[in-house]
Amino acid sequence: MLQQCFEQGSKVSASGNYDYATQMFTQCVVGDPANLLYTQNFISNLQKKYNNNKTGAKLAGMWSAKAKGAVKVAAQKKDWLGVITGGLKVLETNPWDTSALADMAEACDQLHFDEAQIVYLKAALDADIRDPDANRLLGRALGKQGQFDQAIACWMRVQQAKPKDEEAHRAIANLTVEKTIHKGGYEEAESSTQVMVDKQQQAERQGRAGGTASPEEQLEKRLKKDPANMSLYLELSDLHTKEDRFDQAVEVLNRALQASGGAVDMRERLEDAELRRARHHLAMAEKKAKSEDTAEAKALYQQMWTELNNKELEVYRNRSDRYPNNLGFKFELGVRLQRAKNYQEAIKVLQEARNDPKRKGLVFFYLGVCFESIKQYKLALSNYDQAIEAIAEREVDHRKLAIYRAGCLAMDRLKDWEAAEKHLTLLAGMDFGYKDVGERLDKLPRLREDSDSN
Repeated sequence: MLQQCFEQGSKVSASGNYDYATQMFTQCVVGDPANLLYTQNFISNLQKKYNNNKTGAKLAGMWSAKAKGAVKVAAQKKDWLGVITGGLKVLETNPWDTSALADMAEACDQLHFDEAQIVYLKAALDADIRDPDANRLLGRALGKQGQFDQAIACWMRVQQAKPKDEEAHRAIANLTVEKTIHKGGYEEAESSTQVMVDKQQQAERQGRAGGTASPEEQLEKRLKKDPANMSLYLELSDLHTKEDRFDQAVEVLNRALQASGGAVDMRERLEDAELRRARHHLAMAEKKAKSEDTAEAKALYQQMWTELNNKELEVYRNRSDRYPNNLGFKFELGVRLQRAKNYQEAIKVLQEARNDPKRKGLVFFYLGVCFESIKQYKLALSNYDQAIEAIAEREVDHRKLAIYRAGCLAMDRLKDWEAAEKHLTLLAGMDFGYKDVGERLDKLPRLREDSDSN
């Protein structure tokens, strides 16, 4: 239901019916307040409604007074979901209401809705990018999530507004050290001084000590003189990417997109950069989860996994809409929908991708997974069988998994002993040690005998 509301909201928002879109997106956020896409579209739809005027409707403060009171009461009671629900009402008249946005961000922090928290704080900052309070809140949140460059930029704006702010000075220093450590090579550094010594030695080895401008600095100077030169943006973003400076690469391509007037190729390069950054965050979280083996580290990994899938889902949905005849994009979209447990839409999209000769076997496999998830077991088995036939023998792992799932489905759900025996025997001939295939083959005759006797 939420996905249907989201699709309808996206459609009517694109046509300029912002009020109806607001109703649809509100249902989405209330139903799933942690969802990044729902939150982003709720905010952006309202910003478009008010032509990005930064103030919202006329007399917005008067119209939203009751809703603001409800938000404050909910916050006092620590009813964090109530804070978010009440805040949505406030934002309907002014999506730049910094007080409501700050309260909603605090609620998200308490509920560990990290992605949504960033969306609300960025909306607050959009009202006035120099606001030290908005920058302080966003800087803290970004720092917790390891988005060091963006966090540092926020704290530098705090410092510009309040030069004697101790928290800003301390945050910039700490984030700079953390960024360097996460970059790798400085895990043993005991202080910021040691880090700076190491960085200086590295610069000298690379012949960049002293006043010589780095390649990045040289490109920035050239861009100031020629801000419409797209090749300079691409070269600069590539340099940042090679050094794992994913935030800077994204920032450069955002500038390129604006300078190009929203050119599609620049938009897609920006999307690719955002995906690289999300995959980097996931890799860092996975490394932390393996080394620390704590519930918190595992939760962070799961969060990064969800964020990456949501981002990939957004990108592949956009590209499927942009290139409706590209079956590869439909396949990738279908897989992300399946991972997000949106099985109904995943089935629809994957069925459209069945004619892709390169991925035909995998399309049938994921269709089988989706049908199995909604308990359409006969359809699931049929698609697994088609996947087994279509997956090339050189793709051994995928073929084994399709055979295994078909055998387990036939055995556990359909009680189709012949189909179960056929698939499990085939798999045992390929790899007898695969999962529990041997145990299942031993168990199968007893199950068949019990079934016949009943």
